[in-house]
Amino acid sequence: MPDAGWLIARHPTILRHRIDLGYLMFRRPLLAATAAVALLASVPAFSQVATKEKVSAALPRLKEMAQEMIAKGEVPGLSIAVVYRDEIVLLEGFGVRQVGKSDPVDSDTVFQLASLSKPISSTVVAALVSDGVVAWDNRIRDIDPGFSLHAPYPSAEVTIRDLFAHRSGLAGNVGNDLEDIGFPQGEILQRLHLPNPAFSFRGGYSYSNFGLTEGAVAAAHVAGMNWEQASEEKLYKPLGMNSTSSRYRDFAARSNRAGLHVRIDGKWASFTRRNADAQSPAGGASSSARDLAQWMRLELGYGRHDGRQIIKKEAIEQTHIPAIVRSVDAKTGIAGFYGLGWNVDYTEHGVEWSHAGAFSAGARTMARFNPTEQLGIVVLSSAFPTGVPEGLAASFFDFVFAGKPQRDWVAYWNDIYAMNFGAPAMKAAMAPYASPPASIAPALPVAAYAGDYVNDYVGEAKVTESGGSLFLHLGPAGKRFPLTHFDRDLFLYAPAAETPTWLTGVNFLIGPDGQATAVTIESLDGEGMGTLKRRK
Repeated sequence: MPDAGWLIARHPTILRHRIDLGYLMFRRPLLAATAAVALLASVPAFSQVATKEKVSAALPRLKEMAQEMIAKGEVPGLSIAVVYRDEIVLLEGFGVRQVGKSDPVDSDTVFQLASLSKPISSTVVAALVSDGVVAWDNRIRDIDPGFSLHAPYPSAEVTIRDLFAHRSGLAGNVGNDLEDIGFPQGEILQRLHLPNPAFSFRGGYSYSNFGLTEGAVAAAHVAGMNWEQASEEKLYKPLGMNSTSSRYRDFAARSNRAGLHVRIDGKWASFTRRNADAQSPAGGASSSARDLAQWMRLELGYGRHDGRQIIKKEAIEQTHIPAIVRSVDAKTGIAGFYGLGWNVDYTEHGVEWSHAGAFSAGARTMARFNPTEQLGIVVLSSAFPTGVPEGLAASFFDFVFAGKPQRDWVAYWNDIYAMNFGAPAMKAAMAPYASPPASIAPALPVAAYAGDYVNDYVGEAKVTESGGSLFLHLGPAGKRFPLTHFDRDLFLYAPAAETPTWLTGVNFLIGPDGQATAVTIESLDGEGMGTLKRRK
């Protein structure tokens, strides 16, 4: 399975924030073009084909495996679509929409897609390119003059292609932290220039939800539409995707929708919500397996659907061309690439396009296509953390091409998720605060800490006192978090509802007069923007 070793890296940083995964990779420098060519030349030619007989034989085994996952409690619910040579050969749901209830998942159950939204958004922009409204190489400054990056040169030259390929230089978590505390899309996009970049412009791959969001929103604006309208008019309506939307309120209004699930004490619980409207193109779409089967047909048909060329082939083909090296396998030296909203990998069975999605609030999704064989699978699930979507997709491809799984892929991917998001990972993230100091220094009087703190990126944070306790208020709505004293001027708080036991630091800097002059909020400091000065 391409990318297996690189799915999730730097878990302390990831755990610092609510997770919106596509594939989170190591920060890797861009390899030289000659090295990339050499790596591609080393990939063995594929010999097996996905015949109708092989696909037909694989489908009941896939269904049996999905049913087993439900029976074992690996996930509460699943919905799967498989397309082969423009035919929907499997469309089925498994399990329940929400634990504790009996409503079954079916092929029309709507799931939140998380980062599986990215390749769908790429298709939408391809439709705009097909219409001649925009071009992949349009500079953002020409279509959204108010947007800027960290320096004048990238601000002047960054294109829609750069943003969809995650090669603008934007650090991966920039904007995610602002979304977590309630900032709307417009304000987040206006602040992306403030943190330092992860790479020089076009110098490396750094997966950015809000970079891709800017590219999509700017493209839609040229067409005289907001993003949600563009998605409906250019993709969802033409394909009859009537259960698909890029608005959270539409998902919330569906009667047949899957709830989000997280593990609490080893059991699935459903109590979280995730409104991803701020990053709608990158993570805010919702859809059903039935609708996504139509999108698969369009993609595998290079823009053709039901006998009509809905998107010009040359416009949609651009999305599948490698634009940057996203990772290099340490054992084989083989590179994995990113196109425009797609992972692009070269395997023994030919080129593969794929993308995954996840919300730490309780969603997991996966799409994997082999365009040479016109074969694709989408797996939707309503739980986090779990490797079931990747495991089912990988097993299905093995059923087709090899006759049996080459390994227990679900266990393999579950181990990766457990390592990075399970109890050991949480314990590692909490290690600095797992035990109080041997000798705890008392806090100063609460008046020393209470006040208003500000910086350009986070905006204003308030620290207030009530009943002798301190509270931290963040974001435009002043979301309130209780602070727990840890040692002298260091306090702790829980930033995410889905991980209430994970605490992170709020550290006050005390001036000569015994009053706090600044505060560093660790959950907002992933890119060094978490220190706010006290307002005079």
